[in-house]
Amino acid sequence: MDTEAQKLLIAVIQAADSDLLSAVLQEHHVLFTRLPSVGSFLHERNATYLVSCKQTDEAAVRELLISTCSKRITFIATPIENAPLPMPYPTEIIVGGINLFSLDLEHFEEF
Repeated sequence: MDTEAQKLLIAVIQAADSDLLSAVLQEHHVLFTRLPSVGSFLHERNATYLVSCKQTDEAAVRELLISTCSKRITFIATPIENAPLPMPYPTEIIVGGINLFSLDLEHFEEF
């Protein structure tokens, strides 16, 4: 096992960015595992990535993750208050981007 300090990055992204991120990480030979997940607020499909890298490569890998996963504008239907009939009103929200967690990896084995 390599004795250099390792990091585990956990990235939660929108499913729309998942294929592109997988291709970018493979192109740069970054080790990762992709897990399907669902957001709790909008109940949209997400992907959770477990990314392993050396501590010295963390900044470069973080930049790959952040630059690949973009924010975008979408609309949700919200009810109009005091309307006699339930009428949905489109409300603009920003979705996407990345939620990124960084953990020190104390032990790692590959079989």
